[in-house]
Amino acid sequence: MEDESSRYEAVASRDARFDGEFFFAVVTTGIYCRPSCPAVTPKRENVRFFPSAAAAQGAGFRACRRCRPDAVPGSAGWNVRADLVGRAMRLIDDGVVDRDGVAGLAARLGYSPRQVQRQLTAELGAGPVALARARRAHTARILLQTTALPVTELAFAAGFASVRQFNATMREIYGSTPSDLRAAARGRTAGTGHGTPGGIPLRLAFRGPYAAREIFDDLAEAAVPGIEEVTGAAGARTYRRTLRLTYGTGIAEVGERPGRSGGRAGSGWLDCRLHLTDLRDLPAASQRLRRLFDLDADPYAVAARLSADPLLRPLVAARPGLRSPGAADPAEQAVRTVLGGGPERAAALVRAYGKPLDTPDGTLTHLFPAPAELAGADVAAGVRALCAALADGTVDIGAGADRDAAERALAALPGVGPAAAAVIRRRALGDPDVGPPDAGPEAERRRPWRSYALQHLRHAGRTAAAADPAEHRPETHRPEEHRSGKHRPADHPEASEPKDTGDHAALHAA
Repeated sequence: MEDESSRYEAVASRDARFDGEFFFAVVTTGIYCRPSCPAVTPKRENVRFFPSAAAAQGAGFRACRRCRPDAVPGSAGWNVRADLVGRAMRLIDDGVVDRDGVAGLAARLGYSPRQVQRQLTAELGAGPVALARARRAHTARILLQTTALPVTELAFAAGFASVRQFNATMREIYGSTPSDLRAAARGRTAGTGHGTPGGIPLRLAFRGPYAAREIFDDLAEAAVPGIEEVTGAAGARTYRRTLRLTYGTGIAEVGERPGRSGGRAGSGWLDCRLHLTDLRDLPAASQRLRRLFDLDADPYAVAARLSADPLLRPLVAARPGLRSPGAADPAEQAVRTVLGGGPERAAALVRAYGKPLDTPDGTLTHLFPAPAELAGADVAAGVRALCAALADGTVDIGAGADRDAAERALAALPGVGPAAAAVIRRRALGDPDVGPPDAGPEAERRRPWRSYALQHLRHAGRTAAAADPAEHRPETHRPEEHRSGKHRPADHPEASEPKDTGDHAALHAA
């Protein structure tokens, strides 16, 4: 949606499909909003459009208290794009600027700080510092409204360098002091104190329809005991997992039943609760869950493209809002892919090499082992090679990694190969355009959403297998395989499974 007339039409119709794709501001009120804001539509001559919340803030506009534009889903464009701006946005969302500064961001991208500043400003109307500042302000608002953390500690937890900077930023962006923001939330949410024993409640926003059942089915099927679990009855399940984060550890809980806003048709959220040992990890933990549940996707664009394919049209209609799950930890996903053998083999790896939690929480007892801990471990050669490459930086699969370069490097590792590299690209790198290796020319018509086409074919195959028990074999439920009825390639990470002969024996046989 490039022209302003179309954008104004979206604002006038309160079209939630474009929340996060652009923002609009009203010059007579000094407020900026999401397109679906339920307030009275302003006159066209009083409206200005911005490509990012940071750009609107930089122009002197405050966030609307009614529609909370800082809480919209991210733009699906950053997942599609593999250029400098797309990679930079994924890194900024992951907190790189807060941790390493603009110089650290530029170094990861392989460009100079000046080039990064120029490119981001040209496309988003704001540079990396302003974009990171908007992200910090959103984190601070969440902490103010969901915890009783003292303001001084909260400011540093959100990433601000000083309390003075924190106070000034909150007044500028929200038009309120931190104390006023907290008071306004009192009665709607209860503060949970310094240790946040009840966790931090979040609403993980998404746009359009969301096929929660299918993604929870996938997660339940692949859950690794010790680090993951799915509990409850279908339709009301809870996914829980441990997280290894920059400053500490965490346990995340996400509910299956989506919340919906009556004032914004087409928008919704998943309820989440984060238990963190260090609140500075809140933004990164939230972004990891967003990637795992594919919450920044644009289901309208996906459906429009895939419905043009006669094979996929009925599948898309049957499962509106089907997502392509990502990964909460890219390195973990890569190791699990190369290891193969399903959840039990990964669980054996966790028992043998995972770090125990200081305080286990039910069945959640460990962190998945880090690559450095596996590089010299007694595991399959492919896993050791992968972990050594991840540990020394030879292979980068982080938030802003170059996907093409990462896939080439992965495919060249002994014991990995191109099939596993493609799975890692789709899951760990969050690429929405990875198709099955044996696809024909019709796959080109599915670009840039081939990962979603793969998901539709997978779930259609699962349904067919369930209807015909003779076809209901374990391999038809592999979360990483296209249900085409063909055998896996020889180099597929799950081409064979050893018998369960004990933790170390099973790991070494992978």
